[in-house]
Amino acid sequence: MFVDHIRIFAQAGDGGDGSASFRRESFVPRGGPDGGDGGRGGSIVLRADTHTDNLTPFFYEPIVKAKAGERGGGRQCFGKSAPDKIVPVPIGTIVYRLPDEEPAGPDPMVTHGDGAMFVDFAKTPKGEGREKRDRKAPVDPNELELIADLTKPGQEFVLCKGGKGGIGNVHFKSSKNQAPTQYTEGTPGEQGYFYLELRKIADAGLVGYPNAGKSTLLGRISQAHPKIAPYPFTTLTPHIGVVELPGYRRVTVADIPGLIEGAHENVGLGHDFLRHIVRCKLLVFVLDMAGSEGREPLEDLRTLRKELDLYDPKLSERPWIVVANKMDLPEAKEKMKYFKTRYKKLTVIPVAEGEKTGVAKLKKVLAEMIAETAEEPAATDEAEAPSTPE
Repeated sequence: MFVDHIRIFAQAGDGGDGSASFRRESFVPRGGPDGGDGGRGGSIVLRADTHTDNLTPFFYEPIVKAKAGERGGGRQCFGKSAPDKIVPVPIGTIVYRLPDEEPAGPDPMVTHGDGAMFVDFAKTPKGEGREKRDRKAPVDPNELELIADLTKPGQEFVLCKGGKGGIGNVHFKSSKNQAPTQYTEGTPGEQGYFYLELRKIADAGLVGYPNAGKSTLLGRISQAHPKIAPYPFTTLTPHIGVVELPGYRRVTVADIPGLIEGAHENVGLGHDFLRHIVRCKLLVFVLDMAGSEGREPLEDLRTLRKELDLYDPKLSERPWIVVANKMDLPEAKEKMKYFKTRYKKLTVIPVAEGEKTGVAKLKKVLAEMIAETAEEPAATDEAEAPSTPE
C-alpha cells in the first residue's frame, strides 16, 4: 500500500501535577513543605527520514499520542519528564492544520447533574450514527493551514508541544504561610487534527500518458527497477531513480504514473499523481512517437501541458524537454519529422529500444539543465494548499 496523503490526530502528553507533601523525619519537628514539581509531558516531533518513503504507518495508526509526565513527590522530588515521541516521515512531507472535527461540549449521551453524572442509554452512544470520514479522502483547501514543509533529511518539527509540569507546595511557603497545601496541576499537552501530504522531491519528473514507456526509460537511465508490463497504469506509485553522472554527480528522476485528459479534475488517478510533479525542477515529457496506442504525439503533448497548467499554472513555467520514445517502431520517424516542424526550438531526444545513443544524450541534457536551475530559487519552497475540492 502506498499512502501519500492522510488525516491524523496528534496529542502531546500532559504535564504531571505538583505534589503537596510535608517533611516527616525524626527529631525534625515542623519539617515544612517539601512537595516536588511534576514532570514535563512528551512532545510529538516529526522528523524527515531518508529511510521512510510514504505515509502508510499513519493509515494503521492515525492517532499519535505521547506519554504524560509523572507527578511530583515528597522530599522535593521532581516527577519524571516523558520522552518526546519522534515520528519519522518521508522527506517532502507537508503538514497542514485542520479544524477540530469533534463537536465541542459534553457527550450527547451524558447528562450532568449536581455533583453526579447520569448516562442516558436511550441516546446514541459516542461514535455511532456519525458519518465516518475517509482519512485518505480529499480535503477542502479552505480548511487547511500550512504549518510545516519538511524538505531536508533530519529536519524536525514539533507538531504538538507537551504540557508543563505543575509546581509543588514548597514554592508557596512564606513567613506568613509556613504550611501551604497549595499546588498546581500540570498543563494539558497540545492536540489537534492534521493533514499530511507527501510530495516527492526529485530534480526531474517523467510525465506522459499510460504505456508511453516512462518506467522502461527510468530503468535504462538509472538503477531503479519499476514494474513494467504491456498494459496501462502499470505504475501505481511514483518511483525515484538516481542517475549517475561523470564527476561524481547525480540527478534524481521521478517516474510519475500515467496522466490522462481531465487529470486536473481528479479524473482517473489525477491528484494522486499530479502532487508529485510540483517539486520537480525539470519536466521530461515522454511521448509515444510511433502512436502505438492510437494517439498522436502532438495531441498528447498539448493535453499533458494543458493538464499541468490547469492543475498549477506555475508548472507551465518550468523548463521542459521531450523524449521521443519507441523510435524503433514503424511510423515513428515520419511522425518525428512532422513533430519537429511544429516545435523547431524544442529539445527533442529520440530513444529507441536497444540503442544507447539516446539514453546517453538524455543523461547529458539532464546534467546541463539541472545545473542551470541549481542556482535558481526553488519554485517549490513555498508549499500551497492542495487545489482538490471536497
